[in-house]
Amino acid sequence: MLVSATEMLQKARAGKYAVGQFNINNLEWTKAILLTAQECNSPVILGVSEGAGKYMTGFETVAAMVKAMDKSLGITVPVALHLDHGSYDGCYKCIKAGFTSIMFDGSHFPIEENVAKTTELVNVAHQLGLSIEAEVGAIGGEEDGVVGKGECADPNECKQIADLGVDFLAAGIGNIHGVYPDNWEGLSFETLEAVNNAVGEMPLVLHGGTGIPDDMITKAISLGVAKINVNTECQLVFADATRSYIEAGKDKQGKGFDPRKLLAPGFEAIKAKVKEKMELFGSVDKA
Repeated sequence: MLVSATEMLQKARAGKYAVGQFNINNLEWTKAILLTAQECNSPVILGVSEGAGKYMTGFETVAAMVKAMDKSLGITVPVALHLDHGSYDGCYKCIKAGFTSIMFDGSHFPIEENVAKTTELVNVAHQLGLSIEAEVGAIGGEEDGVVGKGECADPNECKQIADLGVDFLAAGIGNIHGVYPDNWEGLSFETLEAVNNAVGEMPLVLHGGTGIPDDMITKAISLGVAKINVNTECQLVFADATRSYIEAGKDKQGKGFDPRKLLAPGFEAIKAKVKEKMELFGSVDKA
């Protein structure tokens, strides 16, 4: 059941649990996540980065696949189709394609420009019944061997953006995309608590959910995080399962090379990982 993410995240915030955003990269990813959400009776957010959207031949293809799959699989739990780290132009493309939720990442702009563009997109999204996420404070990551710890958000800027009417807010608290390095200092709960106090009941978003210790996840949820993004972890288990299948020579047994068989172990690995995360986040039986 495709919906905006507003109501599911408001319920999560009030109920002290989080809804997982699991990024999709192809049909297997999408099917695995939808089926697991249905089996767990959990709301879910399907995240689509601009790169993944391009890989899948465009946002219109993605939206058509998700809507058809949602119907054909008989999915009854709430599902939001959400643009992840969207540019200004990317947001409009996803609105046109039929997404139910968008994220505008204006964190790299001066706060004035972030405010102006976010204001415009909030008005457009809400007129069409879409939910919208914004970001303050950059999310770190690794590029060319250089690891950035991530920029912690300014609580006052978070309040400025929250007051524009966004439905949920991503605030940098030392989290990064990808695999966390051994010297990672951990989440800044001092920043998270300050942001939480500044924005009131606004559902907060934790990007870079892969590899954060369970106790930190639980504490983040207690401090207002209602949406947690997971992508890398699904990619890793998919790769490991596929590698094991091939190294065991199963692709050379009978028609083991058939993509439906070749990709099946990775598909099951994603399902297991998504279920594990839904249980950790507390969203099971919350649909």
